[in-house]
Amino acid sequence: MGKLQSKIRRRSDLYRASREDGTDNVPVQQVVQYDPAHTDAINCVTTISSDLCVSGGSDQVVVVYDWRAGRLCQSFHGHSREVTKVKGVPGTSLIFSASRDKTVLMWDMNSGDGPLKEFCGHELVVNGLAISPDGSRMCTGSRDNSMCLWDIESGECLQKNTISRNLVTHVCWVPGGTSIVQTSEDKTIKVWDSRSWQVTNTFPAKQYIQTHCDVSSNSNYLLSSSNGFGGQGCEATLWDLRQPGCKMVEYRGHLQTTACSIFLPSSHGSPAMVATSSHDCSIKIWDQNTAVCLCTLTLSSAGPLVSLTPCDVSSLICASFNTGLHLLHLSHGAGLDLKEVARF
Repeated sequence: MGKLQSKIRRRSDLYRASREDGTDNVPVQQVVQYDPAHTDAINCVTTISSDLCVSGGSDQVVVVYDWRAGRLCQSFHGHSREVTKVKGVPGTSLIFSASRDKTVLMWDMNSGDGPLKEFCGHELVVNGLAISPDGSRMCTGSRDNSMCLWDIESGECLQKNTISRNLVTHVCWVPGGTSIVQTSEDKTIKVWDSRSWQVTNTFPAKQYIQTHCDVSSNSNYLLSSSNGFGGQGCEATLWDLRQPGCKMVEYRGHLQTTACSIFLPSSHGSPAMVATSSHDCSIKIWDQNTAVCLCTLTLSSAGPLVSLTPCDVSSLICASFNTGLHLLHLSHGAGLDLKEVARF
């Protein structure tokens, strides 16, 4: 176990001791503060290995961080405007970053600090970034209403399709398949065929802009998140990808825009769960099938919580505008509990 996990275990022992002593008040959670990953708002975070995450922010920097050890590993500089999305290629040292500067850059953790390749083809901010399951293709989407398909090795744009009012907010490649799912400011969700580069299904429009999407590891389900305010909108929605457009349940409880929704790794003895983060400074864990909120963590003063990524069955990382990256621990004991254990 690493240093951080040992600290988590010690805090857990302290919590149990206080309960056994019959004390009424549980000790206040101490949050470990590591060196900050960024100097400005963080827009995106994803895990790229069992120890490492990569993030991008308004400081125009792409950062690789060892979240277990609490150590900054690498910083990549090359974008001229804020970084909007980041993605790694499993089993490789490659990282991709999209930006408001209209480009996507490819980095190699083993090849210095400069970008290996630049992908230019959009006319506005790139908000969507996904890598094919075999690591050979990249999909990008932009506020310029277009979706592009790229050959990663050559850097060539293989396909480009522009659809009126299709202001892309996020894209996901369906695991093990040829389909791509895309959310948009036009309030719809579109499913693309990566071979024909055509839309094969468009889900019924929601009431508010769809901000984010995620696909389950078995490729059967899709999560989407909604913009909103004052509790109106602000929901996440579970869809059945086997019956495109079939809405299963909605997760309601956030008071402001739900910026991110993700499927959590399965844990023995626990129900299937999803997590959401919101501009209302809270993260919620939900029962995937019943839409019951199992627990809520509020990070006061953190500002909009715009991105979530699972690390393992008991750890998540959340990106915030005001207070950096937050490492969260999910306890699967008698009652589900979500705690912040570190920030960086």
